[in-house]
Amino acid sequence: CLTEWDGVSCWSAVPVGQSQVVSCPDILHVFKKSKALIRRNCTESGWSFPSPPYYNACELEAIGSNNDTEAKASYFVTMKVLYTCGYSTSLAALVLAIGIFSCFRKLHCTRNSIHIHFFTSFILRGAAVFTKDAVLFSDESVDHCTMSTVNCKAAIAFFQYSVLANFYWLLVEGMYLQTLLLLTFTSDKRYIWWYILIGWGVPMLTVCVWVLTRLQYDNHGCWDDYTSPYWWVIKAPILLAIFVNFLIFLNVTRMLAQKIRSPDISKNYKQQYMRLTKSTLLLIPLFGVHYVVFALFPEHVGVDARLYFELVLGSYQGFLVALLYCFLNGEVQAELKRNWRKWQSSMESNVFNLATQDFTA
Repeated sequence: CLTEWDGVSCWSAVPVGQSQVVSCPDILHVFKKSKALIRRNCTESGWSFPSPPYYNACELEAIGSNNDTEAKASYFVTMKVLYTCGYSTSLAALVLAIGIFSCFRKLHCTRNSIHIHFFTSFILRGAAVFTKDAVLFSDESVDHCTMSTVNCKAAIAFFQYSVLANFYWLLVEGMYLQTLLLLTFTSDKRYIWWYILIGWGVPMLTVCVWVLTRLQYDNHGCWDDYTSPYWWVIKAPILLAIFVNFLIFLNVTRMLAQKIRSPDISKNYKQQYMRLTKSTLLLIPLFGVHYVVFALFPEHVGVDARLYFELVLGSYQGFLVALLYCFLNGEVQAELKRNWRKWQSSMESNVFNLATQDFTA
């Protein structure tokens, strides 16, 4: 049975004798709060009828009314406006943060280089979301479920790469913090190339394997279906990064607690550890710990929460990263103040020289 759009749901291709189960489509599920599942069997004569029918499973008696249609349209328009504003805000903040780290020589170090790569992964993720929307939803008359163009597949591949890179640079941040504690705040520039290989190389290798697999075995639609078994080529590395980061977070918390309690640590170092502890607690969302809540659940579970978190709250994550790592960073603030005072002093000196020249003339 080939991939089929029945006017309500998209059914992925399956062999004869197998069945496929979907939940009520998101556009109905969000408003009717129905948890019913619909099943279709693949027979020798083709797809069977949905069981139970949509009008029973999803409570569609009143769905056809104008008020419901307008409410659904308004809901998704609002969602799109919110995450568009979120990603735009994040992109502006991240670009500014990269500019600050790049312009001031005193801020050039291994730690900030990793931050710049991390910021870039968020920028790529925001750009990928906008690209995906532009390619898949530019023409409302086209059914993106059955669309199978090179452009849409490239947009989905770019989106998956940016998501993977984002998770793996999240992992690199956790690894670097652990290394920093193990080496007692001594960083080694040799590690930066291993971090770059993990942050950009692993996602590239994963996406290449996924693209080749889809081209060979499941080259249907636009590759944005999460019911395909080949989706695990992307999902498994993401889950691995999430859980490794979670273990790193627990280990970092344990090490910090030990160092703060140790009588051999001077007061100066204890203050550094306390600051790092506060930063770690603030950076819990950035370690991906909250993703564990959704990680092992099927895609149709918790659709409402996923929509709000991934589209709306997730869009502001880049802004939060820039805020914590750059704008609220004491070292960055001190360097900005120093350069501001230097610029003011230079301007006052220039004004004095000009006034002196006019007076002597």
